[in-house]
Amino acid sequence: MKINENTIKGKWLEVRGEVRKAWGKLTDDELDKTKGDMQAIAGLIQQKYGKTQEGHDKKLSDIFERFDDQKETVVDGLKNTLKS
Repeated sequence: MKINENTIKGKWLEVRGEVRKAWGKLTDDELDKTKGDMQAIAGLIQQKYGKTQEGHDKKLSDIFERFDDQKETVVDGLKNTLKS
C-alpha cells in the first residue's frame, strides 16, 4: 500500500510536533534537516542538551513507536519529499 504525499507530510508534522514538545530548543528547520532519521534527531538532541540527558533515547524511541505502524514508509517518503 502506498501512502500519498499529504499523509507522509502529516505524519512527519505529528512526529516533529511531538519531538518539539519534548525538546523545545530544537527548531523545525533543524528537525527537517534530519529528514526524519531517528539517529540524526538523537544527535541533535545531544548537541542542544549536552552529552547526556537521562532518558532522551527512550523518550525519542517512544515518540517514533507511536507512529510505528507506517514509520518506514513515512520516513522514506519524507526523505524524498524534503529532497525536492
